[in-house]
Amino acid sequence: MSVLAELKHVSKSYGQIKALDDVTLKIRKGEIFTVIGPNGSGKTTLLKILACIEDPDSGEVHINGERIEDRNRDRAKLNTTLVFQKTTMFSMPVYNNITYGLKLRNIPEKQVGERIKKVLKMVELEGYENRLAKKLSGGEQQRVSLARALALDTSILLLDEPTANLDPKSASIIEEVIRQINRQKSTTILMATHNIFQVEQTAEKAALLMNGKIVEIGAVDKMLEKSKSLSKFARLENIFSGTSEIFEEGTSRVKLDGGIAIETAFQRSGRITVFIRPEDIILSKNRFESSARNVIMGKVVEISDQGSLVRLKVDAGREFISQITKRSFVEMSLNIGSRVFLTFKASSVCLI
Repeated sequence: MSVLAELKHVSKSYGQIKALDDVTLKIRKGEIFTVIGPNGSGKTTLLKILACIEDPDSGEVHINGERIEDRNRDRAKLNTTLVFQKTTMFSMPVYNNITYGLKLRNIPEKQVGERIKKVLKMVELEGYENRLAKKLSGGEQQRVSLARALALDTSILLLDEPTANLDPKSASIIEEVIRQINRQKSTTILMATHNIFQVEQTAEKAALLMNGKIVEIGAVDKMLEKSKSLSKFARLENIFSGTSEIFEEGTSRVKLDGGIAIETAFQRSGRITVFIRPEDIILSKNRFESSARNVIMGKVVEISDQGSLVRLKVDAGREFISQITKRSFVEMSLNIGSRVFLTFKASSVCLI
């Protein structure tokens, strides 16, 4: 397969933060390529640069074999569509939300109606044309956003965490649509995610992005089988990047992106990435006396029943996953919006 999009030694900074650091990447025509990495690793910046809505500080961007510059940037944008993680809907019906981009491209009215009917069927939102987009659920809005991108029928589809925080039905529909359009139309898809299971189910090739650098790249099956970094990442949740300072003898304090500070049982300074296993986080409704160095208050934003266990997503400035027994869940009478405390030892914070 020929190379459709390429980054050559691309770097990008925002103030003191280096979002991308000398990234080189080739996306071949017709493949599903995934960039996997924790929050703050540079995934969204990479997508914005490929979508031609951000310029790199250095390096080159090529699409269809042509280097992107001021003279051809607007034309290159017509080849790509970026679906953001946080969906923005206009204050108008679903139909008008989807037609907006088509009208900007002067698509004939007859084709507009046909395209909208087709894409709404794909995302299982038939009959939603006249519903107000902002009144839909989060999962439905994300499906409208995907339909809006599909209607443009570009050669490259860029997806930023397409199923993050969605209900299982919407997530399943979106994943199936990704596979379907690639299979039927050979649409080239670049998807940024931290969901390794999604990578296994949809992608052929993957790159592991950490702190703005690509540390590994290759076929998904081989990477999962042989790559220590990706195999370790595949089993993890609660992966965070931040700036670490040596705090006391044998410990460090890490200021995570988002403002939360946690203590670790290792000494390291500079930019690092850490993880905490969900089962190492004690969840309680009240703060209790403990030798653990980390106690963070947050709010339950998602609950997942997994038989004898319940997994909870807690927003504490950053989103943490904690795992408790169903009995504990029932005894604590937890619901969406419940205030809880997350407690974990410094030794539970592991360095990637």
